[in-house]
Amino acid sequence: MKIWIDADACPVVIKEILFRAAQRTGIDLTLVANQSIATPPDQHITSIRVSSGFDVADNEIVARVNSGDLVITSDIPLAADVIAKGALALSPRGELFSSSNIKARLNMRDFMDTMRASGVDTGGPPALNQRDRKAFADNLDRLLANAVAQGNSE
Repeated sequence: MKIWIDADACPVVIKEILFRAAQRTGIDLTLVANQSIATPPDQHITSIRVSSGFDVADNEIVARVNSGDLVITSDIPLAADVIAKGALALSPRGELFSSSNIKARLNMRDFMDTMRASGVDTGGPPALNQRDRKAFADNLDRLLANAVAQGNSE
């Protein structure tokens, strides 16, 4: 298992949780962004800077992800793409996307896009709170423990 982070929009507090997890478990973690991202000095933590542009970072993640890898993203289409490749997708709020729930999430995303395009102010997501951070950390720990137990942490 490797961890891939859609890093352009990933909250700093979530990146810090991920850095600690990679250091603790030895699982390789790669941040993908269209800007430089500071990372702690650790052999298991790297970053890839891609050019600016629509979905460039997403496309890079999809090209590199393998079955059994974990992708951290709040981007629903990216989550759908990596799930189709057999990877796991976890949002910074702790929601585990799966083949059983991703189609409904895509439909809701498309519906909200249509509403916004017609002029309806749908607002944005609420600020990340302590409950979200705990849900993320709990789900991440569970996924990493399963990977280590199955010997997939290389």
